[in-house]
Amino acid sequence: MLDNHGNRNLSDVFKELQEMQQKSQVSANTEIKFNKQEETNNHHSKKAKATKQKNSNHPHKNYDLKLSHIIVGCSILIVGLAVFFPKNTSFTQSYAKEENIEEISEYELNRHRLNIQSIISENADIDKVKEQVTEEREIEFITEYTNNATLPKGEEVIKQEGILGKENVTAVKTYENGNFVEEIILSKQKLVDPISKIVDVGTSEFLAKQKVHIGDILYLADTTNLKEKADTNSKDVAEVKKSLDVKLLELVNEQWCKVSFDTVEGYVKTAALTSPYTTPNIVEKNRIQRLLLKVNIDMELNRTSGLTLNDYKKIFTNLPSDKNKIFQDNYTAFYNAEKKYNINGIFLASIAIHESGWGTSQIANDKKNLFGYGSYDDTPYESSFEFETYSEGIETVAKSLVKYYLNPSGTKIYDGETAAAWYYNGPTLQGVNTRYASDKEWYQKVYKYMETLYDRLQ
Repeated sequence: MLDNHGNRNLSDVFKELQEMQQKSQVSANTEIKFNKQEETNNHHSKKAKATKQKNSNHPHKNYDLKLSHIIVGCSILIVGLAVFFPKNTSFTQSYAKEENIEEISEYELNRHRLNIQSIISENADIDKVKEQVTEEREIEFITEYTNNATLPKGEEVIKQEGILGKENVTAVKTYENGNFVEEIILSKQKLVDPISKIVDVGTSEFLAKQKVHIGDILYLADTTNLKEKADTNSKDVAEVKKSLDVKLLELVNEQWCKVSFDTVEGYVKTAALTSPYTTPNIVEKNRIQRLLLKVNIDMELNRTSGLTLNDYKKIFTNLPSDKNKIFQDNYTAFYNAEKKYNINGIFLASIAIHESGWGTSQIANDKKNLFGYGSYDDTPYESSFEFETYSEGIETVAKSLVKYYLNPSGTKIYDGETAAAWYYNGPTLQGVNTRYASDKEWYQKVYKYMETLYDRLQ
């Protein structure tokens, strides 16, 4: 047989060889019989000669014997040539195509024969069960995201929590050896619809930059006028000083917002605002500004200033007019008198500065009396009190002002005492001036010193 390329398969050649060998065997058997007959004939010489003579006229017997040998030899030669020199095959080509190798492999021993008994045993051990069930299952809710310009950019706030739905599911479940393998859903019946989860996603870069939210406190980066509307040309509502705090009420857009300053509401540009995140010291500055906001000529003096000891140190250290460093050395005495007797210490110090000429008067130097306490107009030096230390004189005058000038009668003051209010005309500078000094402009002069000291906090 020939393959697609005109070549014979090696298996076909082997079959031809077998057929030729069988034919050769038949020829050989014929030759043996012929030889035995010839030997028998030799015993009869006379007959042999006659036969020989007769055979010489008919030489076909010897001719057949030679022809069989020739046929066998030629057959072997042809088979050999067919094996070693297939059709259309050169010496540079492989003697057997890859396809022929695959066919020969069909005759080879199968070294991986299937073990039918093993397969049957393994499958016999599988316990496969199917069951139809109807059960209630949960339906997942979806999450919806919406942009919110009133939230810092990138911040997410859950506006509505999601709720799972419910449904009845009929299905066929398959188990092998007790383990779930698969299921086929036959039908579904919705019982309760799921409710979506809604999440607001912030988009405001301003809020993100300042790290604040609506309702938080912001601060003025510079003195600014609040507007009636979100418009530069709108009417001014109020002036807000630098570092003062405002409450963020509404974010109109990235350029304008609505704020409240104490009880006044108005609009301001977002660029005019700052926060503790972007300006770390703004809270401290705001504290000082809030204190300064209360400073005025009519402020009540029968309460503390709200200043810290460090504030007093900052105010009284290196005062240009304090040549003898008297106030610098005694700032703690003014602070302690404020805390102990509930009096504004800056007011107390301003009286001392005004009465002693910054501590340069003779009474101040000789008697440690910075206030001219006890003196009269006609005999100021002689009638004034003398103290052991400046702090003693500071404390004495503080007690006197609290008891007789600054509080109404019966007010509880220090050490369980109550105010006598002998010279009380109100807890203000002008009220004290009424009975404390004969100079009608005394309160204005004292207030100027108060402003000078307070301004040193900025």
